[in-house]
Amino acid sequence: MAPALDREGYWGPTTSTLDWCEENYFVTEYVAEFWNTVSNLIMIIPPILGAIQSIRDGLEKRYIGSYLALTVVGMGSWCFHMTLQYEMQVYLHVKDPIFHQVMYGMLVFTLVLRSIYIVTWVYPWLRGLGYTSLGLFLLGFLLWNIDNIFCDSLRDFRREAPPILGVTTQFHAWWHILTGLGSYLHILFSLYTRTLYLRHRPKVKFLFGIWPVIMFEPLRKY
Repeated sequence: MAPALDREGYWGPTTSTLDWCEENYFVTEYVAEFWNTVSNLIMIIPPILGAIQSIRDGLEKRYIGSYLALTVVGMGSWCFHMTLQYEMQVYLHVKDPIFHQVMYGMLVFTLVLRSIYIVTWVYPWLRGLGYTSLGLFLLGFLLWNIDNIFCDSLRDFRREAPPILGVTTQFHAWWHILTGLGSYLHILFSLYTRTLYLRHRPKVKFLFGIWPVIMFEPLRKY
């Protein structure tokens, strides 16, 4: 997985034990892996907004914590990919890529089982939200493995391809985007099922016609 023919930039020589397939300091001298860094915004900005909205709606602290936990992961990943320094790697507790992949695969498998149970026997009308979240997780996992296994071929392709086309093959960055969005949707999925159980009246709305959020109607009175 260790790249060759990389540049050296602002943060100095790479000290992390992991170095992903993106070419180092290729876009700017201030960011080691540019696309792997900025792709973490999907795990930083939406969860912060989700946490703020959860506070405003008076929701359980577990959901505020879920949003903020995703934000912390995104910020840690940002710092790691921006610097490729060992200290940032330790912060993320990512030392063994195989272990990392296996644990992520187990997490996705657990989410699959849980979500299939809920949308099959409990809330079948949530299949769209549940399966979309799972599909994004699985697609991200596939692209992440392609990036790891075929790194040399992808780098060779990017050397010859126009830059705008080469960017589309930054599959580790796509994994961030898909996993971040899948995580956000799964929080919405869990939030929807929980608040429905508590007799709230949640509804999925789309800001600007594209971004999903949950809004609440007044509580039912019996």
